[in-house]
Amino acid sequence: MPGIRSTGPVPQGSPAGKESSLTLDRGLALLQAVADSDTEAPTISDLAVAIGASRAAVYRLLVPLQARGLVRREGSKVRLGLGLLQLAAKVAPQLRIAALPSLRELAEAVGATAHLTVADGDEAQAVAVVEPSWTAYHVAYRVGTRHALHKGAAGKAIGLRADDPAWIGTTGELQPGAYGIAAPVRGVSGLRASVGVVTFEPLDGDVVGPQVLLAAAAIAEALR
Repeated sequence: MPGIRSTGPVPQGSPAGKESSLTLDRGLALLQAVADSDTEAPTISDLAVAIGASRAAVYRLLVPLQARGLVRREGSKVRLGLGLLQLAAKVAPQLRIAALPSLRELAEAVGATAHLTVADGDEAQAVAVVEPSWTAYHVAYRVGTRHALHKGAAGKAIGLRADDPAWIGTTGELQPGAYGIAAPVRGVSGLRASVGVVTFEPLDGDVVGPQVLLAAAAIAEALR
């Protein structure tokens, strides 16, 4: 009937669906190209070369990114927008939600405070913490706690490479009398993080190390 049209989703295999996918991919590539310019802001011409598109296509792709505050234009130059900060603020809560079940299981199994820690520049920051429910006392390790990446098991584990030991243990580096074991979270693109436990009781690495590794793997899987 005249005047009636479908408002349902566009099938992925249709020409319109493929075009939308290509547009999204190019838009993301454009945003990445802006982010990769660490010093001087790229020009429209720079971005066209970077993503293999015409200047006209770059102008079109910038429109929705600007509308959402993800980029801003200064004449012919393009910089990241403050809208990205709003998106970034949502990352830690989502990391926390994904990590809590595995951290809770780890804390109860080991009887130690379990945590997910992420790298923020040259510092490590705790974004999720679970304390055991059955111990007489435990280390108070609060969400938001920061320390240098080169100190403590949580920070040092983030820097472990594939050919390094799978986990690392430290004693008294952040708090006198505290023992920690941590392992890196691997396989999550863009994330530099570790999972660990901290307690005032000595830890048996042969027992606790594998438990921390399993928790780190489970959290990585939850974040993929």
